[in-house]
Amino acid sequence: MKNDILVILGHPDINSFCGSLAKAYIDGAKASGSEVRELQLGELTFDPILWKGYKIIQELEPDLEKAQELIQWSNHIVFVYPNWWGAMPALMKGFIDRVFLPGFAFKYRENSPLWDKLLSGRTAHLMVTMDTPPWYYRWVYHRPGHNEMKRTILGFCGIKVVKISELSLMKTSSQQQREKWIAIAKNLGLNA
Repeated sequence: MKNDILVILGHPDINSFCGSLAKAYIDGAKASGSEVRELQLGELTFDPILWKGYKIIQELEPDLEKAQELIQWSNHIVFVYPNWWGAMPALMKGFIDRVFLPGFAFKYRENSPLWDKLLSGRTAHLMVTMDTPPWYYRWVYHRPGHNEMKRTILGFCGIKVVKISELSLMKTSSQQQREKWIAIAKNLGLNA
């Protein structure tokens, strides 16, 4: 069975290396017969600030309504983004704040500390570019951005992260290494 895959490009610049990785993944997934749709956060029009927290839910812009529809449609979500200051870019965090709302992504139970995970049954793959060596990110920083995405965001909503691909060291990578990463991204899409 092929997946219904949503690829979310979390880098604000669609012409970034992350954009190239997302395109390669999409090309591979389509070649495998999967249905693929894409969200390029840098191209969406929305206010990334959750002004009142969850006290008052802001009206969703059309692009965010469409994002929720695509998340509901998908059974596998691929997030492609750079690791900046240990975690995702601000635009991606703002997108998550605005889209993964109570009643859509989760629901608190009345008079209980527990909640319902409304996006259960989906899987996710994180494709993350970094300047930090992977061993340092893991053993010194304790993977803060990966933990945030895997546990406190996606896991909280019921989405199981099945793969994390770290592409590092970006700042010193050669053109040959980048081409290898593009080929890896395409192969990951082919095997999704």
